[in-house]
Amino acid sequence: MSTQDTIRDTVTQNKVVLFMKGSPQFPMCGFSASATQILKACGVEQPHTVDVLQDEAIRQGIKEYANWPTIPQLYVNGEFVGGADIMREMYQSGELQTLLATAK
Repeated sequence: MSTQDTIRDTVTQNKVVLFMKGSPQFPMCGFSASATQILKACGVEQPHTVDVLQDEAIRQGIKEYANWPTIPQLYVNGEFVGGADIMREMYQSGELQTLLATAK
């Protein structure tokens, strides 16, 4: 199975997926910490997370998968949502809460 197949399976088999640096308990960058806090504020206690620092192929492959250069990356219902800045904007507007409500 290719890296792209692995990523595709992960984002389609889980309702909420966050590709991040580190884990929700121990985020390894401020953006990943912010992304997990936003999800928690939206009531998502247990998102499926992938620590890109554990696998260089996934770390590079996820950037190609969404054509998005940065990590973290949020996927909801198999669709790419965005990174930490987009998550913050969507949270402030209420759009993220609405989207995540469809994933529970």
